[in-house]
Amino acid sequence: MKVTVKYFASIREVLGPHESIEVPEGSTVGSLRALLQTRSGAHAEVLGPGRALRAALDQTLCDESAALREGAEVAFFPPVTGG
Repeated sequence: MKVTVKYFASIREVLGPHESIEVPEGSTVGSLRALLQTRSGAHAEVLGPGRALRAALDQTLCDESAALREGAEVAFFPPVTGG
């Protein structure tokens, strides 16, 4: 199934604004993140397991166990602090 991935802030500076990717049925946000890490060294660096990231599925904050569906939009962005 195909999903759209959007990147924000410092991640966007490295990977660009968005990309589409085919993922297996039953994929989650976490398995998508792991799959994206295999695409390039830049992906591995900014999406790696030691990196603090937030995710949203169809514009709603979610954790990595959230299930994907055909046509889903997943956004990755660094945590934000207020002030």
